[in-house]
Amino acid sequence: MAAHLVSTVPRFTTCSDNVLRGEVTALTRVCVRWWLRHTRDDVVTDCGDLVRAAAGRWARHGIEIDVVLHAVHAGYQTALDWLNTRTGAAEPGGAVETDTKAIELLDLITTAVSKAYIGEVRASAAEHRTAVHTLASALLGGHATAQVARECGIAIAEEYFVLAVHLPPSRNEEHPHLGAQVNARHALRRVQAALADLLGNQAPAVLSVAGGTVLIPQKACADPDLDAMVERLSTLAAVPITAAVVLARTAAVPSAAEQAHELLDTAIRLGYGPGVHRFADLALHYQLTRPGAARDVLGAVLAPLDGHPELMETLRVFVATQLDRRRTARQLFVHPNTVDYRLKRIGQLTGHDMSMTRGMWYLRSALIARASGNAECSAHHPLHGGRRPA
Repeated sequence: MAAHLVSTVPRFTTCSDNVLRGEVTALTRVCVRWWLRHTRDDVVTDCGDLVRAAAGRWARHGIEIDVVLHAVHAGYQTALDWLNTRTGAAEPGGAVETDTKAIELLDLITTAVSKAYIGEVRASAAEHRTAVHTLASALLGGHATAQVARECGIAIAEEYFVLAVHLPPSRNEEHPHLGAQVNARHALRRVQAALADLLGNQAPAVLSVAGGTVLIPQKACADPDLDAMVERLSTLAAVPITAAVVLARTAAVPSAAEQAHELLDTAIRLGYGPGVHRFADLALHYQLTRPGAARDVLGAVLAPLDGHPELMETLRVFVATQLDRRRTARQLFVHPNTVDYRLKRIGQLTGHDMSMTRGMWYLRSALIARASGNAECSAHHPLHGGRRPA
């Protein structure tokens, strides 16, 4: 039987060495002994533990599971052919009994092999995640060294695209009964798997169900390709991802991560959709949201609208639609004349006319400053895979 496996499953023997060849022979003998004793109703020792131990070693040697399972089935085919020629014709029920025992043993062996490989995959994945998390934490903490890189088995790049990532709450349409936390964890695992598929171990990351930070080596992905990569990541993870990016040298990663998350906060507060947001696109917004007297003054411009939520919403939508009154009306489900009336009323209450350039600039800037001031205590800041207190 072992000689037959050597000749019919060359992939198995070429992946192994003399030790593994000997192990194949030993396991074949154990399985044949189990089969013969079981057919005689003798006391049978479970051979599952031996198979699991051997399969685990083969997995660590890099032998693929399909090669092992193919060897198992090839051996069974040979055994069935051999036994059926001796028992099938002589004993009317012999073939049925042989097939029953064969299926039982085949179930035992394939289950043992599968469990062993799954265990090795989980252990390897956990080890990889730990290494990636360790390096990402070191880079974000500003203490990444050559020693850390060697211990993690991941090279440190000269420059990184620092991505601050936001993962919105997700709902599983196929299983709506699942809780929000379960859905969030599923989405997080999909994101982690998608990152591994797209970038392998090149992108250290610290992620939680709310988002986190992903560090992409500058040589692994050009800046124009980041948009397509995040879009692809969103597709694979089945969740719309909003990200802000800052390019930084290794030593500047901690400050770049802080800036990227502040930029991400700005994009989220302003209601910007999924995709990649860059500092050049939001420089004005970023500056207007910095704490200080100027932001407080701008935020106070909208104080007269606090008692008029319909006016505040109209202003927000009007700015978001690039000052298009008809689109604003459609989004608010009102007549365009109603939008005109509300804009006029906003001008009367705030003293800034939206039809004038100066008034429009002040009100738009005030919206940005107000959004920052109202959201400052929400502390959406998953820099290290969680939320930072305000």
